Amino acid sequence: MTDSDLLTPYRLGPLTLANRMVMAPMTRFRAEEDGTPSPIVADYYAQRAGAGLIVTEGIWPSARGQSEWRIPGLETRKHVQGWREVTDAVHAEGGVIFAQLMHGGRKGHPRSRLTGDLPSGPSAVRAPGPVHVKDGKADAIVPLAMTTADIRQTVLDHGAAARNAIEAGFDGVELHGANSYLIHQFLADNTNLRDDEYGRGAIADRIRFAVEVTTAVADAIGAGRTALRLSPGNPQFGMVEHDPAPVYRALVAALRDVGLGYLHVTDADRYAALADLRALWPGTLIGNVGENREPTTEKAARAVLAEGTADLVSFGRAFIANPDLPARFAQGAPLAAIDETHLYAHGGAGYTDYPAWREVAVAEGR
Repeated sequence: MTDSDLLTPYRLGPLTLANRMVMAPMTRFRAEEDGTPSPIVADYYAQRAGAGLIVTEGIWPSARGQSEWRIPGLETRKHVQGWREVTDAVHAEGGVIFAQLMHGGRKGHPRSRLTGDLPSGPSAVRAPGPVHVKDGKADAIVPLAMTTADIRQTVLDHGAAARNAIEAGFDGVELHGANSYLIHQFLADNTNLRDDEYGRGAIADRIRFAVEVTTAVADAIGAGRTALRLSPGNPQFGMVEHDPAPVYRALVAALRDVGLGYLHVTDADRYAALADLRALWPGTLIGNVGENREPTTEKAARAVLAEGTADLVSFGRAFIANPDLPARFAQGAPLAAIDETHLYAHGGAGYTDYPAWREVAVAEGR
């Protein structure tokens, strides 16, 4: 398609997206304690089905990857049934929805995990700062270093969870390789201190896990229904990448011929990843320019499309308080502000109670 306006349709493989606006994955802690999405999760995503594409909050592929309490899973029959209610609700509104699989790696705590055990990551390196647990917050703990057998099992877990996602009615799966979670931990300098084929000093070893997980999911559900999110150089939660460009160029080159549905890349001030990786990626590229910055605006999103550094643009915080965000842009309507006090609560307040603009206009007599 030649018309890259933000509100024009876009063809993503067999899927037709209503516009080029993507709802970015955002953790909201609305799952039941066993990881099943609560009934209000279906309402939340259905309200936002006007996005060209919805990417869910991060979902753990197995209990071994659970990072925090009330994060949803995609491991059990109950999980699949719960997510089927979500996907049915979104599809009934004409939306498209991908599940984001998010293994916490070192991020986690025995008091935030159903298994009650220690989390594990590439190396035994503690994450900074407190972590969310069942009864509040706690200091981070030193994780276990994954064995080669652990890594192989984790790859299998992702394939199984991806198959569960398709059974649950998702249109595809996005792997969370960003923002300090497991795949990112293998890529970063300070969280991967391994001396085997998944570490050492060579870039080929550092990207091996990301390539194996991505290709395993592509084999399980089809490459066109598989996607990967990356945040090169993102320092969140103590991540250190001294020179991200060579690592991510190698990773993109290793995956470019797999036929993935899309690549989702977060830009950074220190490393202009979108501009650098665009030339290396032949398929659909989703750009995110709001991470660690002010929330993405309509103007900023249109600029990304005009520059050609991405085909679609993801919005995070703007979609929380504005469930009808594309319609608001189309009408030039003002945007609502987020209720910060309920971002990480467990009920409908600050989650499903944000009105659409048409409701606000009627109430105000506009």
